Amino acid sequence: MVAMVTEAWTLAGCGVATSKSSSSAVATQELLYPAPKKHTSSFRAVAVSSSKCQDRDAIVLIGRRRGITSCLLAALAAAGAGAGAARAAILEADDDLELLERVKEDKKKRLQKQGLINSSTAETGYLQDLVYKLSKVGQAIDKDDLSAAGDILGSDSDAPWVQNVNGAFSKFSSSSEEKSAVDSFNSSLASLFASVSKSDIGSSKSAFVSSATALEKWVSLAGLTGKLKGF
Repeated sequence: MVAMVTEAWTLAGCGVATSKSSSSAVATQELLYPAPKKHTSSFRAVAVSSSKCQDRDAIVLIGRRRGITSCLLAALAAAGAGAGAARAAILEADDDLELLERVKEDKKKRLQKQGLINSSTAETGYLQDLVYKLSKVGQAIDKDDLSAAGDILGSDSDAPWVQNVNGAFSKFSSSSEEKSAVDSFNSSLASLFASVSKSDIGSSKSAFVSSATALEKWVSLAGLTGKLKGF
């Protein structure tokens, strides 16, 4: 009986209708309420793309920071170099000024010395006599004539002419070098006196050369080269 009813129902088309109706309902439900699609691969692509963009932005930011740092360092280095150059220029200018002051002071001293020499005719005369005396002594020693050399020098190393010469030395000697040259001359002159009095030709020649050398040095230092004849 049930089978007959079912078959009759089927023959009447009710079973097909039910099947189609059920399919249509499912389709309608799918259209109205679509199942969420899986976008795993898309999400991954977006995530990778987003990560790459972030990396590029980070690289650009780091590059900019490094560029700014480099510029700042270069600016500081340039400023330091400029400051160093400025300090060097200031020091150089100070050195130039100091040198100029020394030149002016030396010139002033030379002018004062020349004025003193020009006004001291007696002292320059004593020195001129010394030059002549030593020249004659040298000629006598060159001829091995120590007797004649002794007559020119005299027997006393503290003779008046020696005192006059030392007075001129003191008046015209202001620097330590000039005074040192005077000491060397007096020491050599004392040796010359002693060697000539002993008739020691070798020591006399050596003492004469030392005396003449010390006197020449002092005359040059004192600025008397053009004032005395015989040099």
